Amino acid sequence: MIAAQEGTWDSGMPYLCAGAGPPLLFMPGLSTHHRQPRGFDRRTQLAQIAPWTTTRRVWWVNRRPGLPPGTTIADLAHDYAVAMPGRFPGPVDVLGVSTGGSVALQLALDHPQLVRRLVLVVSAAHLGPGRDVQRRAAAAVRAGHPRRAMAALAATTGARPWSRGLLWVLGWLLEPSGARHGYDDFLVVVDAEDRFDVTARLGEVTCPVLVLGGDRDGFYGADLFREVADGVQRGRAVVRPGVGHLGVMSGDRWVRDASSFLDTPDAPGFPGTWQPPSSRPDNRQVRRGRMIIGTGRRRERT
Repeated sequence: MIAAQEGTWDSGMPYLCAGAGPPLLFMPGLSTHHRQPRGFDRRTQLAQIAPWTTTRRVWWVNRRPGLPPGTTIADLAHDYAVAMPGRFPGPVDVLGVSTGGSVALQLALDHPQLVRRLVLVVSAAHLGPGRDVQRRAAAAVRAGHPRRAMAALAATTGARPWSRGLLWVLGWLLEPSGARHGYDDFLVVVDAEDRFDVTARLGEVTCPVLVLGGDRDGFYGADLFREVADGVQRGRAVVRPGVGHLGVMSGDRWVRDASSFLDTPDAPGFPGTWQPPSSRPDNRQVRRGRMIIGTGRRRERT
């Protein structure tokens, strides 16, 4: 496990920081609470950012704890916006995962001066089927059945019946480890994301945007990933076939694609002229003719 510094930003947002190089702000997905992660949760979060720490100074920053009811995704983005200028000298690369991607996209809309480039991993301008999944999970938590809620959420991250069944069991078994601080922040963020939809504003996003997703995603779906890439001024989508919400971050392809996107010098036509490493001719997905690359208003099947 990588060594990481920890602390809180001025607004109380917990952070983990590791690695060396240009800064990368990493916004994690939905969590049961917003306190500093410990134990299995900490190891999981550090494992997510570990591949980036060889070339980047990674700031993993979660939402602040104790969110009041009625908090919006814009409110969450504002918390980041207030804290970022004190940490970064200028616009920074931002990567948001799932719910973290909702906040990251809102940040790019409301505070464009803070975002250099944006990577959305299994996230979009609004929820798809996941809206009903998260509503049912919130209702189960409020009814006193958190294990049922966490099992259902975990199952939705799978791509196939066998993986969904296995993940359901894991979600049920692991629920107590995430429940020690209650579910108040979880419920507030689920309600906020239920109301989140910035589809009509996508054209206002000025920074280059990369969307990484899978065509078996149970929360969004391939069409919503491409919708973002088509809607922003400078967008690209890479949608992996046969992959669900969790599978997008398996292996190193997502890191290679996102790193290449973030490190490629800006030029006329970028990112439309950019070639993701996972779609280059030596990749098996290309030889099988299956990877779908969204390029602005045009989609290319490689």
